Amino acid sequence: MFNVALPEIEPQRLAVKLSLNGERSARSEHPWIFSNSITKVNKEGKAGDLAIIFGSRSNDVIGVGLYDPNSPIRIKMLHAGGPATINTTFFSERIAAAYAVRIPLLKTKTNSYRLLFGENDGFPGLIADVYNKVLVVKLYSEIWLPYIKDIFPVLIQLSEVDCMVVRLNRKLAAVTSHGLEEGMIVYGDLPNENVEFIEHGVTFSANVIQGHKTGYFLDHRHNRKRVGELAKGKAVLDVFSYAGGFTVHALRGGATSVTSVDISKQALEAAKLNAELNTYKGTHFTLTGDAFEIMDKMISEEKKFALVVIDPPSFAKSANEISRAEKKYAQLARLGASLVDRNGILVLASCSSRVTADSFFDINKRVLDDMSRNYKMMEKTYHDLDHPVTFPEGAYLKTAYYQFK
Repeated sequence: MFNVALPEIEPQRLAVKLSLNGERSARSEHPWIFSNSITKVNKEGKAGDLAIIFGSRSNDVIGVGLYDPNSPIRIKMLHAGGPATINTTFFSERIAAAYAVRIPLLKTKTNSYRLLFGENDGFPGLIADVYNKVLVVKLYSEIWLPYIKDIFPVLIQLSEVDCMVVRLNRKLAAVTSHGLEEGMIVYGDLPNENVEFIEHGVTFSANVIQGHKTGYFLDHRHNRKRVGELAKGKAVLDVFSYAGGFTVHALRGGATSVTSVDISKQALEAAKLNAELNTYKGTHFTLTGDAFEIMDKMISEEKKFALVVIDPPSFAKSANEISRAEKKYAQLARLGASLVDRNGILVLASCSSRVTADSFFDINKRVLDDMSRNYKMMEKTYHDLDHPVTFPEGAYLKTAYYQFK
């Protein structure tokens, strides 16, 4: 079935005792157990070993997880509430449950979706995205190597794809003993690494071999659709446009013009190509450079847009970056509002999980309230349905729409 031999690794079973705090976390079905919550392990564990977790004051099994000696999150939980047999049936049931959540999305004009969203779907450190007939699985940890021979066939069968690509994070790609390589085609054939797919009737292309993460960002799909609906007859500014997700939906939605801004020339070339996959009448401009500097220059030139979309990359990848990130979000809100024309709309988004939704919306409100313009909050959005949130740290995406007078 597969083009390569998948790893044959037999995991050990480890008996693990937790502190009272660790036990509370496990019983609450939180997916992470940190190393400082472990009080005893019966033997030295390897990545992917099954951690059988016992109560701190009893010999009752309270959960099962995957042991990761190379991470401060020492155990990634698979099951809580008692014992469980971790086998093909276990994973099949989990994958089927995840797929069922996505069915309403697949009834739209969409053939691209996130089938597995890591911890939120019970697969910590594993992402599975489908682009038309191509499945891309990204592995972030060695803990999954003993189990992919059970998981991959289920994913392929359920998603009904013709090809499967494996993507590895840098640390895992540096390990050669497992026989996998970054961007490896493990199932089927891939005639072109740029795979076309449909998102709410709009055509895009994802480079599933070399593109960032799995090739594209699917999480903003619902917001891109909304921007497309709002863009008709408007001049649109798309800041941090990357491969043109918002840009293309705006053009297809009837924007008179869209200006895409990104620091990456390569990303803007991808945006142009994605636009060309669709029919539109508006004009598409691209500007390469630092977004903050470009917006400053536009303000000095008194440029205005009827719709401004600002979707930056994560500014806070660690706790010590939160303050800096909050300042950047405030700066972007101020710059964006200065570029919105009368009766225009400003869309502000954040994908920094360490900056909560409440904090992000509060920052925007403080900045916009301080400006001498009347506005109203139109709506707030969070994750699309193929990016479900099942634990607090799993939430990262938030977007707000502001109408100016």
